[in-house]
Amino acid sequence: MKNKASIKSIAAYVPNKILDNKDLEKFLDTDDEWISKRTGIKERRIAEDDEKTSDLGTKAAILAIQRAGLEAKDIDAIIVATLSPDYFTMPSTACKIAANLGLKDITAFDISAACSGFIYLLELAKSFIESSLKKNVLIIGAEKASSVMDYNDRGVCILFGDGAGACVVSADNDFPIIDVHTASDGSYSDLLMIQRSQKADVKMPLAMQMKGNEVFKVAVQTLQNDAINILKKNNLSKDDIDLFIPHQANLRIIKAVQEKLGLDDKKCILTVQKFGNTSAASIPMAMNEAYENNILKRGNIILLDAFGGGFVWGSALLKFGGKNYSDL
Repeated sequence: MKNKASIKSIAAYVPNKILDNKDLEKFLDTDDEWISKRTGIKERRIAEDDEKTSDLGTKAAILAIQRAGLEAKDIDAIIVATLSPDYFTMPSTACKIAANLGLKDITAFDISAACSGFIYLLELAKSFIESSLKKNVLIIGAEKASSVMDYNDRGVCILFGDGAGACVVSADNDFPIIDVHTASDGSYSDLLMIQRSQKADVKMPLAMQMKGNEVFKVAVQTLQNDAINILKKNNLSKDDIDLFIPHQANLRIIKAVQEKLGLDDKKCILTVQKFGNTSAASIPMAMNEAYENNILKRGNIILLDAFGGGFVWGSALLKFGGKNYSDL
């Protein structure tokens, strides 16, 4: 029988520093009520200046390996999704994390798929495992989004935070990653990007820029369609889903998709209020939050859904194969 890939663990790490909406009021023309009403975000975590994306990812990775019942030497591939790598093009953040874990002679590389990065990672890890090329693939969504934020740009900087989420994907036919779908449309690339700032008073070389209203409209429709299509393709209904864990970009987007799918609040995992948008780290961080609160349990059928700059988007269906948190 052909091996099926399975998520065998989930873990996350968030920096200690909290930047809440009241803090933003001190230097932006905004207030807590305005931010909360439009985004659902109350606070976000910010890494220290000397804390790198690879540092965040390494801490999540160590815990994910431990929870999978493995040692670092058992990992034969590391793939990282990030829009805020340690270095501009090389070395990859995955190589840095491998070194931090004491690993050499293994496959390690980054991908760039913005907020849909974790879905893309799942597809890659699934392919590695089911082709028998690898045995234990460590996938990590890690972001120091604060490093590419223009904190004078109210429309963007209020949304993003830092953090990392990681999981180990291995073979297990009883708890498979059922299906993964990814897609893209580069004709929208000018709506959400990281490029050199055009503002003379901005000292940072690169900053995220976004046309928020246009992104919102495309995101809602695309996320709704993708979630509906993957359920239909796999002959599943909303009643078969134990948990819906979407990318945590904006509460209004999440609620619009949840309503379209007809899912109860108890099935929808929300962390956007605590962590903001952590891009590629968003979904695994939300999964970990549910896991550590004993909401996500072994055998649960989960629907994941994400959308990000590119545009790129994706969805996944999986049966969680890790131990219950209470059994660790």
